[in-house]
Amino acid sequence: MYGLPISTERKQQLSKKAIYAKFDLKPSQRESFDTDIARMDIVAVVSPATVPALGSGEEVTELYVLAVQMKRKDYDAKNILLLTRLISQKIVFALRYERQTQFAVFHTKLILSAWQLTEEAVLPLVGLNFDVVWENIVKDIGRIEVAGGNTLTGQIAEDDRKAKLLAQIATLERKLANEKQPRRKREYFEQIKKLKEQI
Repeated sequence: MYGLPISTERKQQLSKKAIYAKFDLKPSQRESFDTDIARMDIVAVVSPATVPALGSGEEVTELYVLAVQMKRKDYDAKNILLLTRLISQKIVFALRYERQTQFAVFHTKLILSAWQLTEEAVLPLVGLNFDVVWENIVKDIGRIEVAGGNTLTGQIAEDDRKAKLLAQIATLERKLANEKQPRRKREYFEQIKKLKEQI
């Protein structure tokens, strides 16, 4: 499944009742969780025992693949974040809706892949130890290019900073286009120029 070795495959259902009990969820949270998620199964455990070629990492010793059957495609991301606290290991979520799958991981924030056909969804195990494999999975899912000696965490923060700057620029450009007063137009132009220099 997902291009992983057969030795990693598992079939262990996680009960929604166990999640409700563990987190003592409010009725509104339970309702939201139940609206989005139909079923959860651990479908793969990637560890030195299941993939002997991979060495144990300093931070990551094993990782899980959790298949989450979704009831709707436009789910609330808070429910997936709640699941990241369920298992204290590194988890790759395979969010499945009808015949499509979207991968999700939590690495400083929730990172999502694009939706793809389930038959074509692949998780490549690239690296010599689990730290490197985990980092490469996060890069692959988030389509993250680590540049200029940045760490993965640093690159994610840098990408977020750039995205915020681009959003500010877009807002200012809309204001600039609608502004009638020349003085205000000039102010918007200068603000846009300063923001573009920060990118």
